[in-house]
Amino acid sequence: MKAHTLWLQNTLSGQKEAFEPINPPFVGLYVCGPTVYNEVHMGNLRTFISFDVLNRYLRYLGYTVRYVRNITDVGHLTDDSGEDRVEKRARLEKIEPMEIVQKYSRGFHRVSDVFGLLDPDIEPTATGHIVEQISMIESVIAKGFAYEANGSVYFDVEKYAKKHNYGQLSGRVLEELDQQTRNLDGGEDKRFFADFALWKKASDETIMKWPSPWGIGVPGWHLECSAMSTKYLGKTFDIHGGGMDLKFPHHECEIAQCQAAEEGSSARYWMHTNMLTINGTKMSKSLNNSILPMEFVSGEHDLLERGYPPMVVKFFMYQTHYSSPLDFSNEALQAAEKGFIRLQKGMELLENIPEGKGSKEDASVLLDALNDALHHLTDDLNTPRCIASLFEVTNSIQRMQHHSTSLDSDTKSQCLAIFKGIVHQVLGLELSTNHAHNDSLDKVMDALLGIRKKARTEKNWAVADALRDGLSSVGVTFSDNKEGSSWEIK
Repeated sequence: MKAHTLWLQNTLSGQKEAFEPINPPFVGLYVCGPTVYNEVHMGNLRTFISFDVLNRYLRYLGYTVRYVRNITDVGHLTDDSGEDRVEKRARLEKIEPMEIVQKYSRGFHRVSDVFGLLDPDIEPTATGHIVEQISMIESVIAKGFAYEANGSVYFDVEKYAKKHNYGQLSGRVLEELDQQTRNLDGGEDKRFFADFALWKKASDETIMKWPSPWGIGVPGWHLECSAMSTKYLGKTFDIHGGGMDLKFPHHECEIAQCQAAEEGSSARYWMHTNMLTINGTKMSKSLNNSILPMEFVSGEHDLLERGYPPMVVKFFMYQTHYSSPLDFSNEALQAAEKGFIRLQKGMELLENIPEGKGSKEDASVLLDALNDALHHLTDDLNTPRCIASLFEVTNSIQRMQHHSTSLDSDTKSQCLAIFKGIVHQVLGLELSTNHAHNDSLDKVMDALLGIRKKARTEKNWAVADALRDGLSSVGVTFSDNKEGSSWEIK
């Protein structure tokens, strides 16, 4: 499948670039995982679903992928006091920090399973890589880009910026950062406002802390990803991903640490997913409009009219490009559910289309649409256009069904292989287990079609038209031809 050249939007260059692995057919992919101090939210899930598609598609194209996604279980400081997020949550729930880690790690894995995400090949934790983080800090100090102050170690951004381009990923200009930078980690010890902690001195109240050459403390949040990504993927690896909110300062600091410590360049391609909104407003816990993934499934949230199957929620996400904002609304989710049913109907029709001599024109139309779907995936994982091409395939199959045409055996097998490959292997959608299209619905629609056929035979146009218009109002359309009538949900 590697005849398809994959193009990716590289945040580092600001351009869409042809993907060229460092050591083909091997690909190193690192994605920033969750900080396990709370339930995973929909913004997290969107990021993980987007990179699940990338992971799946790289494998579909024939690459051997090592997918590393970390668990942040220490070192992620809060915005206000500089307190570790996990420890702060542990105090609120009055349990041990590692109980918090276990509780919310399990919750994250359950959500990943429900939404059909592939497991990473390696899922390292920050607490499991303290030695590697200390070693990296020592390298940064040895190169002259960090300094110790009162038991903490800080990255010397001003000195680094004299030799390297600090801000190369985010586009931030160092001189303009003063008013934008929040003091999260003991500014009184820092030489420069933009310096950030590599190692933070622990207070007596801190529970999770470790010995180091600079005293008892905890590693900085940015450091863990630099240490773990390069440990498992090398000093320079292929792709690093995460949400756009991590672009600065987290990912910018990662690049700086890697270049300062090892003179490596970290990842060659940096990719970022965009944020979530709901009814046009940013999804936020402070605005009380944040909906958890499992609440979308259960419908147990004031902003949801009902619950939706996980595959429908996933399918909904695919209808917006990963780099664009995604807006949730009940109407949009309901439209996505109809589209998902339509996609499943297309798969069923293709599986059941009769084999025969077939028309070369019909075969060409189907294969062209399926190849278009693959082409759109190579264009920076353009899932909206990919799905549009799959709908074209569904429309073509329905036209063939209406005209009682067939496909030759080889073409049918080829079409099914591509269709299923895209839907199951790349998009990770399990159509066969979805409840949306089932025998009961078929039986109801067959009965309504029978009533409409009888009305048309008796020239009772009022009844026939009333059935058509009523069902059309809820998204069901009819097609009439000499063989009879058929229906689909738009």
